[in-house]
Amino acid sequence: MSPRPLLEVIGLSKNYHARGAFGRSAGEVKAVRDVSFAIEPGEVFGLAGESGSGKSTIARMILGLTSPSAGEIIIDDGQAIALRGHSKAVQMVFQNPGSSLNPRRSIGQSIAVSLEAAGGKRAAIAARVEELLTMVQLPVDFAERYPHELSGGQKQRVAIARALAAEPRLILLDEPTSALDVSVQAKIIELLQELGRTLGLTFLFISHDLSLMRNFASRVGILYLGQICEIGDAETLFSSPAHPYTRSLLASIPVIDAEEEAARPNVPIIEGEVPNPANLPSGCSFHTRCPSVFAPCDKVDPAFSSLGADHRARCHLLRSSPVDATLPN
Repeated sequence: MSPRPLLEVIGLSKNYHARGAFGRSAGEVKAVRDVSFAIEPGEVFGLAGESGSGKSTIARMILGLTSPSAGEIIIDDGQAIALRGHSKAVQMVFQNPGSSLNPRRSIGQSIAVSLEAAGGKRAAIAARVEELLTMVQLPVDFAERYPHELSGGQKQRVAIARALAAEPRLILLDEPTSALDVSVQAKIIELLQELGRTLGLTFLFISHDLSLMRNFASRVGILYLGQICEIGDAETLFSSPAHPYTRSLLASIPVIDAEEEAARPNVPIIEGEVPNPANLPSGCSFHTRCPSVFAPCDKVDPAFSSLGADHRARCHLLRSSPVDATLPN
């Protein structure tokens, strides 16, 4: 029997009641819709999509900060995370390291929070803080500094050290490099890859940057309007994208040489505005922007089609056998 996934997300949905002028109801926002995936121990699973696609809402539900409207989130001990609240088994590295660190606390104090909560002694905590700073390639004397004295990349390294202090089994990375310069982004990704190898970490990597996703994630789910439209191993998904939305996203990635240009899908760039999640289109939610739209698209929401051992997509253009969309991949 194969070991169970470290994390299972099954049929996850989140709805919000929107309010208009004078507090009047403006309908129901369907932020996440029937999302399912699984993450194996030691894996880097990526969630990609445009702003507002539901990526961060999914992360908040996995952390137990927001309750799902439907579905389950199960950690490898078989318990539902969302029902027991925030757990040290799951930690998060946020998008903006400047706002995620308390400016009144020294770096050492910020890293030590979870160690103090566990009841560690002062000398042991200080030694562990130094060890964590070394892990993220910062000098140990940074423990005495404050966030305003650090660069953006250094702050993000501190945020990673703080997450590691709780010895989590899963780390959520919510756009962890988007606030950093390109050269610093690469160094942070290299650090995360090294930590993943040496510590056996498992990551959920949330980003709109498909270039980073391609080089970091082993499997990827593409989100559109709160719904996964394609999921599969990264190599297959990037080399043979099946959903028109995925192909359009990949076609929009900036390239630096002829080889990368040749690898990009030759499809039209997406046009039009993303529909309002409080007023979703009928049928396939992407049909209002899809360059390949045809008869059934505006009437029937497509089920997943199996495209291989680890590759599925929701699209009427696909003629493979439909599979159960509620099962984790």
